[in-house]
Amino acid sequence: MNGKKILFVSSELMPYLPENQVSQMSYETPRMVNSKGGQIRIFMPRYGNINERRHQLHEVIRLSGMNLVINDMDMPLIIKVASIPKERIQVYFIDNEEYFKRKATFTDENGTLFPDNDERAIFFAKGVVETVKKLNWSPDIIHVHGWMASLVPLYLKQFYADEPLFVESKVITSVYNQGFDGELDKDIVKKIAFDEIGEDKISALATPNYNNLLKVAVDYSDAVILASDEVPEELNEYVSGLDKPVLSYVPLQEFEEAYTNFYSNEVLK
Repeated sequence: MNGKKILFVSSELMPYLPENQVSQMSYETPRMVNSKGGQIRIFMPRYGNINERRHQLHEVIRLSGMNLVINDMDMPLIIKVASIPKERIQVYFIDNEEYFKRKATFTDENGTLFPDNDERAIFFAKGVVETVKKLNWSPDIIHVHGWMASLVPLYLKQFYADEPLFVESKVITSVYNQGFDGELDKDIVKKIAFDEIGEDKISALATPNYNNLLKVAVDYSDAVILASDEVPEELNEYVSGLDKPVLSYVPLQEFEEAYTNFYSNEVLK
């Protein structure tokens, strides 16, 4: 891993959100790469339930100020940054008043999915890529964790297909048994198609549930990690039919060697 550049894009991350499989692996994996001499960048959404004062988030003016077009609407992009205590690891937060100010992550107090989660995912994907472009940082690997980040592979391989910064980048999606019940807005296909991504590229999203969102993510990834012991059977079967490197589940205490070998010998070979 020495000298390799790895971009981590995650829906959730400890210590900013409660511990679960996604937030834990989104923390442990970059920590491991960092300890082995790799260069890392981490991005996550700046949800309104993240305590900015406690975690010492501050806006990066030179990276903020851009507008992203989401479904024909101009949405201001704000970039904030913080450091994980003791690890000397910096985290970039994608923020927008309309999408991320509310004091929750994915659902309201009744457990109902926010109706604009589809637009939040599009904004997050485009916000990450545009910020990395501003940083002029070309990653060897882009590792995606969690469903809010699952449109990143699609946008990289379609909307940003001609961006020189990512020509050599390999995309990995980690598939978890941690999704959501129900569906996102059915107009997600039209909203993505607004970015001149053909509807035939995202036909699975005609039914925009968790499994189909992850199918699109792995379709546009170069490799896949099964990050939970039991992922949905439908996804398990879909991944097993792919002609690309797949790392089967390994428990937390064994992941360092397995992920390092997968990065080096399967993804970057």
